[in-house]
Amino acid sequence: MANHKSAKKAIRSSAKKRLLNRYQHVTTRNMVKKLRTTTDHAMAVELFKSVSSALDKLAKRNIIHKNKAANNKSKLARLVNSLRPTTAQA
Repeated sequence: MANHKSAKKAIRSSAKKRLLNRYQHVTTRNMVKKLRTTTDHAMAVELFKSVSSALDKLAKRNIIHKNKAANNKSKLARLVNSLRPTTAQA
């Protein structure tokens, strides 16, 4: 247990930060899952914008590694592009 006033405060503040970080991480993971299950291209494009923004924010705040955010965004971009409707050849 902490013996100093500053150590007790550090424990309290780190617990608050941990809860907020976990909330943001779980929310972003749920957004990614929702995007992966989407079959509509237009909706996937809109979701991709918000998901990539959320991943960038997590990486900026060191909640996830920046390379993990980049890898996730790359895979999701490929998924969204694969949903693009094919144009009929005449």
